[in-house]
Amino acid sequence: MKADILLTDCRLATMVAGGEAYGAIEDGALLIADGQILWAGPRSELPAHEAAETEQLGGRWVTPGLIDCHTHLVFGGDRSGEFEQRLNGATYEEIARAGGGIVSTMAATRAASEDELYASAVARLEGLKATGVTTVEIKSGYGLDHDSELKMLRVARRIGREAGVRVRTSYLGLHAVPPEHRPQRAAYVDKAVDDFLPAAAAEGLVDAVDAYCEPIAFSGEEVSRLFEKARALGLPVKLHADQLSDGGGAALAAKYGALSADHVEHTSEGGVQAMAAAGVVAVLLPGAFLMLRETTPPPVDMFRRHAVDMAVATDCNPGTSPVASMTAAINLACVQFRLTPEEALAGATRHAAKALGLSDEIGTIEAGKAADLAVWDVTRPAELAYWLGKPLLARRMLGGAWS
Repeated sequence: MKADILLTDCRLATMVAGGEAYGAIEDGALLIADGQILWAGPRSELPAHEAAETEQLGGRWVTPGLIDCHTHLVFGGDRSGEFEQRLNGATYEEIARAGGGIVSTMAATRAASEDELYASAVARLEGLKATGVTTVEIKSGYGLDHDSELKMLRVARRIGREAGVRVRTSYLGLHAVPPEHRPQRAAYVDKAVDDFLPAAAAEGLVDAVDAYCEPIAFSGEEVSRLFEKARALGLPVKLHADQLSDGGGAALAAKYGALSADHVEHTSEGGVQAMAAAGVVAVLLPGAFLMLRETTPPPVDMFRRHAVDMAVATDCNPGTSPVASMTAAINLACVQFRLTPEEALAGATRHAAKALGLSDEIGTIEAGKAADLAVWDVTRPAELAYWLGKPLLARRMLGGAWS
């Protein structure tokens, strides 16, 4: 067995389901060839091999590279000023009337060049990479016109080529209605469905299609139009669902065989059952829950009871979740939603991979998967959920290369 790298003197949290907690191997070894895991297991069972390079990891824990499966990483400007205004007593309505909220992000995103959007997104990405992230999903949804939506997706693709991380893109076609279209809402939906999406897909910019289904956003009927177009283009879908109310978003996601339903704080048991039957992942977003000071957590016990996989993500965005740390998201998922540390780490690895349709490629440490790894200065995997703000990452590998 010929390998490029042998990693040894390490403990593996393989995150393979069905065995030891965390899929743990206390004295492990890894053989890596051509950017993939060739073999992983106990060092005592290491097969005969020829490795061009051997590295000892000093007994450190190794996990799959973490996966942030829900972000809005690309946007112009920020809304820290609005954050300060709210804490000084201004209401969301007052801020919105003054041109704030998503309108301010839309304006800044439209005004920014691709290079400017790339530079600001990569700066935020550094926080994710420093907390073990090797794959990130990036949505459009702040441009809200043809050119700006495609611009955002082009920047996301560039990040995947140049910034040392795997990227999956989502066209968030129905996120908000831009001010110029408020009197003609239906006309905007027509453009988002029949113009923006086909153009982005034709340019190869779209891996999945997303929408925001909520009374303050878009209806089930409007979302269905978008999802039917996605289906015609052969693209998978996902949905911001039941964040502020039970609007049947989870059931709608299940109807279309969505990869995931995200937020899901107000999902009913019927919605949970529909997700379970369709294999839809519940993506939990504790950063937004924290920043919005919500009080109704997702129905985690129901997800457990109906065997719905739960992913965890940062929801990194300028308005409701300015979170650029994956380990912080893991901690908040445990503290706020009562996930166990093992559930939260599975949510940032194995289940996050499923939420992106990438279970065959990433998310666990096993033969045939990409050699995307995170090496940690911890004594047990639970520390990844325990510490808030402490640097824990020792090294990070993407496709068999340290980065």
